[in-house]
This record gives sequence, C-alpha cells and structure tokens, in this order.
Amino acid sequence: QLQLVESGGGLVQPGGSLRLSCVGSGATLDDYAIGWFRQVPGKEREGVSSVSTRGDRSIYADSVKGRFAISRDDAKKAVYLQMNNLKPEDTGVYTCAAIYVTADLGPPPLYPDYDGYVFWGQGTQVTVSS
Repeated sequence: QLQLVESGGGLVQPGGSLRLSCVGSGATLDDYAIGWFRQVPGKEREGVSSVSTRGDRSIYADSVKGRFAISRDDAKKAVYLQMNNLKPEDTGVYTCAAIYVTADLGPPPLYPDYDGYVFWGQGTQVTVSS
C-alpha cells in the first residue's frame, strides 16, 4: 500500500523559506488527493493546504494564504509545500496525508480527522525562530 515520507524541514529565521517534500512509494500518486497538516505547539493538529488529484485546484488555511504554495509531480510521486515569509507561529511538525479517489473531486477538506485521510507520513520538523 501507499507509504509517504516527508523531508525538507529544519530551522529557519522569521521571513525565511523552506520547501517540504512528500514522496510516495508502494503506489502511484495519480489516484490520491494530498493534504498537508501541522502540529503547532500548544494546539491541536491543523490543516495547512490540500491539492486535487490533477494538481489544478488547491486550498489553504487563512493563516498561510499568500505565503505557502502546494504543488505536485506525479511522475516523481511527490507533493511539495513551498513556504515563504515564515513566521514563528508556523513552527510545528508537518505531515502529509493521502486520500484515495476514483475521480477528481477537488482538494480535500483541511480537517485532520477527515475519514478519507488513511495514509499518513511520519512528519518533518519545522522551526521558525531567531
């Protein structure tokens, strides 16, 4: 079955940028919509962004709109999250999750407990600090 591995996290100063990668194995990503989530210190896990199977539609949490961008390259079995103008409140463990679909229904909702998210990576740490 599908397995997901995140990478690209690290320590960055406020205003800096990082690009996270979510790479799949065991199956193609063609039939999966993908979401990015983060666990913020002192808060419950929250949805950050999601992208449709075709990569032509995406949604973002209000807190990251205009700063983050999600994209996908199914040939490389990868989904990316470009994060610009990072803020301390962006700190957290970032995890990608996949939803299997039989048609392009658009980007999935940004709810970590949504039943469709059945494949999860282990996460990558992002720390934004001076």
